[in-house]
This record gives sequence, C-alpha cells and structure tokens, in this order.
Amino acid sequence: MLSSTLILIAALGVAGAFVFSAFVWVLGLRRVVPVNEVHIVQTRKNTVSYGKGFESNTYYEWPSRIPLIGLTRVTLPVSNFAIDLPEYAAYDKERVPFLVHVMAFFRISDSNTAAQRVASFEELKEQLTAIVQGSVRTVLAAHEIDQIMLDRSRFGEAFTKEVQPQLASWGVEAIKNIELMDIRDSRDSDVIQNIMAKRTSGIARESRLVVADNMRQAEMAEIAAKREIEMSRQQAAEQVGLRTAEKDQKVGVANEQSAQLVKVQQRETAAKEMDVVQVKTVRGAEIAREAAVIAAAQAKDVAIVEADAAKQVAVVSAEASKQVAIVSAEGHKQQTVLTAEGQLEAAKRNAEGIAAEGHAKGSAETAILMAPVDAQIKLAEKIGSDKGYQEYLLGIRNIEAAQAVGLAQAEALKSADVKVISNAGTPGKGLSGVMDLFSAEGGTSVAAMLEGLAQSPEGRKLIEKFAGKPDAKG
Repeated sequence: MLSSTLILIAALGVAGAFVFSAFVWVLGLRRVVPVNEVHIVQTRKNTVSYGKGFESNTYYEWPSRIPLIGLTRVTLPVSNFAIDLPEYAAYDKERVPFLVHVMAFFRISDSNTAAQRVASFEELKEQLTAIVQGSVRTVLAAHEIDQIMLDRSRFGEAFTKEVQPQLASWGVEAIKNIELMDIRDSRDSDVIQNIMAKRTSGIARESRLVVADNMRQAEMAEIAAKREIEMSRQQAAEQVGLRTAEKDQKVGVANEQSAQLVKVQQRETAAKEMDVVQVKTVRGAEIAREAAVIAAAQAKDVAIVEADAAKQVAVVSAEASKQVAIVSAEGHKQQTVLTAEGQLEAAKRNAEGIAAEGHAKGSAETAILMAPVDAQIKLAEKIGSDKGYQEYLLGIRNIEAAQAVGLAQAEALKSADVKVISNAGTPGKGLSGVMDLFSAEGGTSVAAMLEGLAQSPEGRKLIEKFAGKPDAKG
C-alpha cells in the first residue's frame, strides 16, 4: 500500500514537472514585435503580418518542424532605410567614365509583398541596390558629363522616376528623391579634374580681366582728376592776373576822371551859388504866396472834414441807438416767449403729475376694492372645480338647516304643551312626525286612527270615555 502511494506521488511529480516545463517552453515561444519592425508569419494556410498598425503585435513562434501549427517568420523593418552607393562607376553619353555617390531612402509599404519577394531584409537591400544601380546607369548614360555636373537636382528626380515603377513589385516606396551626392574621377580618368581645372582657369581669367579693367578705370579716373585739378589752377592764376590789370587800369582812369570832375564841379558850384541867390529871392515870394493859399485850403479842408466827422458821428449814433433798441426789443421778446413756454411746460408737467397721481390713486383703490372680490372669485373657482369640497360645504349647510329646524320644532312643542312619544329611529324623525299633526296630512291620519279605534271594543270605550256616549241617533 505504501509503495503504490509513493509510485503515485512520483508519477504526479513527473507529470507536474512535465507540465511546468511545457508551460515555460510555450512562454518562451511568445513574441512581441518591436515598434520599428514587422514580422510576416507564414503558416500552413495563410500569411499574417504582426506589428504596429496591424491587427496584433504578439504571436507564438511555433517551430516549423511541429506539424499543423509550425510556422516560418520573415522580419522586416518598418522604419526608413537607406541604400548607399558611395563609389558607383558610371558612364556618360560619350562613354566617359566617372564615379558617383548616390543615396536613396525607402520604406516598406506592403510587408506581405516584400516577404513574398525576399527571404530576409539583407536580401531585400541587395535587390534594391541592384535596382538603384541600374536606374542610375540608365539615366546618366543618356547625358553628357558637363550637363550632369551642372544639374544634379534634375538627375535626382530622374533617378526616382526610373526606380518608382519597379519598387511596387517589392512592396517598397521611396521616401524622397534619390540624391546625387558627388561626382568624382575614376582611377584611370581625369575628366572631372580637367573640367574643374578648365572652369577654375576660366574663373581665374574672368577674375583677372575684371581686376585689370577695374585698375585701368581707376588709373584713368586718377589721371583725369589730376588734369582737371591742374587746369583749374592755371585758370585761377590767369583770372587773377587779368583781374589785377583791369584793377590798375580802372584805378588810373578813375583818378583822372576824378580830377576832371572836381574842376567841373567847382565851376558848376559857382554858377549854382549865383542861381541860389536868385532862386532864394524868387522862391521867397512864391513860397509866401503858396503858404497863404495852402493855409486857406487847409482851413477849408479842416472845416469840411469836421462837418463830415460830425455827420458821421450823428449817423453812427443814430444807427447804434437803433440797433440797441432792436436788440433790447428782441431780448424782451425772447424773454417773454421763454417765460410763456416755461409756464406752459410747468402747467403741462403739473397736469401730467396730477393725472399720474389720480391714475395711481384710482389703481390703488381699484386694487383695494378688487382684492376681496378676486379672493371670492378665486374661492368660487376653487369650490367649482373641487367636488369633494362642494359636498363638504353642502353637508355643513344641511346640518345647520336641520339644527335650525329642530330648534324651531322644540320651541313650538314647548309652547304647545304636547307630549309626543315617537317610535322613529331618530329624534329628528320623531319630531317631524309630531309636526305632521298640524298639517292636512296629520288630520287625515288622526281621523283614520280614530276610525281604527272605533272598530275594537277597547278603542270604542276609549273614544266614549273622551267624547261621551253616542245619542239615540248614534
């Protein structure tokens, strides 16, 4: 019994160890695809891509030797990758050899197609390198080396257009135009160097020609400036000499003319002195006469001016008085109008205030009078819309009416000194039956009662006792 238990425990331990080992092995087969990769998994039935942007990025990599569930995997990057051709030998249209440096940038656009075309990423890069090489050689072989060196950007676009149709078959696309980075001579060729030397020498020649022409223009400008300066100096000296001679000549002539003029002036002065004496005598008389005439004319003008001034003063005074009167009248008129308008406006405002006050008082009194009416109307509307409340009020009124009737009947019976024995269910019904004694219906009931009593011996005796015996006629 103990041995069988030990065997069972050992078997369970072996089974547990096997299950744990299998669990650890399965966990070791779990794969999580990195962000920059895509894993293309080929199973027995289909091909599935795992990674970012796909349905899942985790899977179990069952070994391909396991039947039914075994699989194979191809790992490709989803990030951009470059194809570099650092020293690719090419030819131009004239079969001139040279080396080019070309850079191309790609990315995988269709991972399933790429996995079908290649078995690894290295194989994909090798095939893309061959495609780029063929495109570069095809494009460059159709142009001359001078044109290739002058227009590199255009050739980059041409490389890209040449490669683009072929990339779709590999599930790859170009990120940007293929760049023609550099052009160099091959080992057995100096074409690029000669072209550069030719262009360098041409640039040097153009530079020296420009420098020489600039120096020539500068020297010519300096010579012209010196010539102009010397000519200016000579012209200045000539003008100074001419001005000096002219000055001396003019000074001599001026001295002679001055002496002659002095003599002439002396003679004329003597003659003029005689004329002055004569003029003084004649002009004295004329001046006296003219002074008298001027004095009379001045007195006349003064009188005329004074008369005109007095006239103007009178006119101006009259006009000023007139304007003052007009202004005063206008001011009085405007003051009267403004006073009347103010009184009218005050009266209007007073009337409006009285009307507003009366309207307010009327509204207040109306509101005071209408308050209980509105309350009664609202109470009546509430009672009319509430049946239960209506029945409640009717019950109260019926009770009050019954109470009043009962009190009145009690007072009547008290004064009538009548005793009533009522067999009714309630005092009210009994009291109502008593009151029937005083009505036509009550009299008929009493006669019927007496007729009924007369039909029995006891009743007849009772009637005879109260009414007396009947006579002979009955």
